[in-house]
Amino acid sequence: MTTSPEHPRHRLNELIHSPVRFSIMAALAGAESLDFKDLRDAIQISDSLLSKQLAVLEKAGYLTIKKRFVGKMPRTSASLTPDGRDAWTGHLQTLRDIAGG
Repeated sequence: MTTSPEHPRHRLNELIHSPVRFSIMAALAGAESLDFKDLRDAIQISDSLLSKQLAVLEKAGYLTIKKRFVGKMPRTSASLTPDGRDAWTGHLQTLRDIAGG
């Protein structure tokens, strides 16, 4: 009896596959970093949802959060880590494998 190769869907990164986290990763993959406000507006979600999802991705090691002040105003920005970029690239490749298969 021969076994067929594992379907590519088994390689999907469940952490990234969520629509909101997928959108966050996509936005950050196209930039060195993004300010919280710009990221929120780009993917059209609430501050609280973005904050929660950024924390999930940061805990996984996929992004870093930097907090600083510009004048007296706090600014928060996010950027992908090398592990985050690798996870994003692998996830996209898996989606291509599924679509092409």
